[in-house]
Order: sequence, then structure tokens, then C-alpha cells
Amino acid sequence: MGFWRGRRVLITGHTGFKGAWLSHWLLAQGATVFGLALPSDTDPALFGQLDLGRRMDSSLGDVRDAEVVQRRIDSTAPEVVFHLAAQSLVRRSYRDPVATFATNVMGTVHVLQALRAATSRVALVAITTDKVYENREWVHAYRETDALGGHDPYSASKAACEIAIASWRKSFLSAGHVGVAAARAGNVIGGGDWAEDRLLPDFIRAARADRALEVRNPNALRPWQHVLDPLAGYMALAEKLHAGDLAAEDAFNFGPEAADQRRVGDVLQAAAVHWPVPLQLATQTDAPHEAGLLALSIDKARATLGWSARWRFDAAVARTINWYRAVHQGQDARAVTDADLDAFEAGRP
Repeated sequence: MGFWRGRRVLITGHTGFKGAWLSHWLLAQGATVFGLALPSDTDPALFGQLDLGRRMDSSLGDVRDAEVVQRRIDSTAPEVVFHLAAQSLVRRSYRDPVATFATNVMGTVHVLQALRAATSRVALVAITTDKVYENREWVHAYRETDALGGHDPYSASKAACEIAIASWRKSFLSAGHVGVAAARAGNVIGGGDWAEDRLLPDFIRAARADRALEVRNPNALRPWQHVLDPLAGYMALAEKLHAGDLAAEDAFNFGPEAADQRRVGDVLQAAAVHWPVPLQLATQTDAPHEAGLLALSIDKARATLGWSARWRFDAAVARTINWYRAVHQGQDARAVTDADLDAFEAGRP
């Protein structure tokens, strides 16, 4: 990836799970990486485990503050921006819908607005989610042209975010220097995710505490993928945008092959092969609404970017659980992360 050597890259949300993996990968590619984010809200946090605070230009700030965003973009003059900063938890969005919309919609608007003054080419990859689609609980895979929607506040805020992206592209950015596209990824797994209310982090907490795990929706079907796969897609998309090759493109799905879209219970059974945990698979009738069926078509990313997932389901789950187990047993998190990254780049499962 010679494109990234010496490239000035700004990542919002760099203290989060995906942001930390992306920062680490881009640093390995020789990029000059800047960050803007709130402090990590988990303990441990992958950002700290990878010592990123000392290895990149990290700045703490809230994307809900337009002046903070403007100053950071002006001072770093990025050539590529990955906008990952978000409130990304469905259940938290029910508890605090106003903050969810403020972060996901207005935070994105602030990034878009700050880039209007760009005087040289900038690629903006705005990460949204597969949950932006109006979910009709049908079995076929959603395409980028399907209608946007959202039942829960998180999904609705991300759909609204995409409407804002399209508006700024058409109204303010089409004749300028900024190429922008939304990236819709499926459910991401991988070592170093410590967030609340996420499937495999909950599994790992149960494993470390040697207790059973209660699963709220074992039959939900999701597009599971290792974190490195969508990140590779985001990076490929950024390269195309920076070259001006995708001026009219607005959104891309990044998900696994159709056969790797599995139910929650299947994921946990696969995880328990690598770290045995007693499972209590019983649907909770009083849980907040979440989609039951959700699958993505990746035809557009495959045809336009030459992208498809490298790690199939079994490899993605194995790499994830083995990362946590190795770190739990005392191995250095950065070394384990580097081993995963080396294997991914080499095409090894």
C-alpha cells in the first residue's frame, strides 16, 4: 500500500475499537496519522493497549463541537479523513437518543462543513452502518440503492447522517476538492473490542469470569466479519476517492460472503470451540427492538473496488477469540495485533 506512505490522515473516533485498529494499520503503512475523539470509554481499551497515544498525533475533542472539528481539520490539513466518531450502541441509543442523534448527525455535519474550505484534494470516508436500511425482515441482501430507514434511534440517526452526507455532496462539495462516500459495514468482530452490549465482548467477559453467558437474541441473522476486512475496504475506497475516480459514488456495503452471514447462536457456538463458555440461549421478550434479519450485498464493492472479505467466518471467529485468549494469558496486545495484521496481509487464515 504505497499510497499511504507519508500520507496525512485524520481519523475521528480513533480511540474506539475500529479507530484503534485503523490507526495502528495506517501507522504500519507509513502514514502520518492524526486523531480526534473522546477519551476511550472502556477499561481496558485497545487504544491504550496499542500505545497509540504516544505513536500518533492524538487530540481529545467532541465532534459535536463545530469549532473543535474545524480547528482540528485546519491544523492537520489532511489528505484523507476517516470519520468513525459515533455513538454506535443500539441499547445506549434507547437510553440517550438525543446524544445519539447529536453525535451521529451533527458530528458528521461538522466534519462535512469543515472540509468545505479544502484547497487541495481530500478523500472523506464516512463510516455509517448496515443498519441504515429500512429493514423489512426479508431474506435477500440489501443493496446500496435500497431505501434508508431505522427503527431504533441508533439506526435512524445513521440513516439521517447519510442524508446529510448526500446533501453536502450535492450542495457544497461536488465542484470542490472533496470526494466523499459513506461506508456501510456489517457486524464487526476482532480482538480489542471491550464495548458494552456487544456479542463477543460479552462472551469474553463471561469467559474471563468463568460464568455462563445469557444471550438475548440467538436467532438474529447478521453479516459477521473480522475488523480488518471492512478496514481494508475503507482504505481501498479512500484511495479511489482521492484519485477522483468515484466522484459520483455515494455509498458502499462492506460485508462477508453470503454463506458467512450467520445467526448469533452460531457465532457463540463457534467462539466456544476456542474458549469454552456455558451458553444460555433464550430470547428476551422485553428487550428493545432490534432487526432479526439483516444481510448485505457486496456486489458494488467487489466490482468497483475489487474488494471482498479475505477471512471467512471460521477464521474471523478464531482470530478474534484467540486474540483475547492470548492477551488474557499475558501476551502483549500489540504483538498479538501485529500477528493478526501480518497474517491478513499475507492472505493466511
